[in-house]
Amino acid sequence: MGTYQIEWKSAALRELRRIDRNVIPRIVSAVEALQEDPFPPTTRKLQGTEHTYRLRVGDYRVIYEVLDKRLIIQIVRVRHRRDVYQR
Repeated sequence: MGTYQIEWKSAALRELRRIDRNVIPRIVSAVEALQEDPFPPTTRKLQGTEHTYRLRVGDYRVIYEVLDKRLIIQIVRVRHRRDVYQR
């Protein structure tokens, strides 16, 4: 298994900018760690999807998709746990 490339959707970047500045470095380092191991122990697969996972970083959740064939991790959402699953 090779190193994965991280791609941020523009909506996820906008959500990241709205988060408390003290938490952003923790979220970014957790996302960067996904390059080496896209399925760390704190990750859960989301029900009803094939390639979508949730990473817990304190009170925040990072929703991401793993595209194994292209070795890409696409960050879809970054929000507080009370808001992340609402559409």
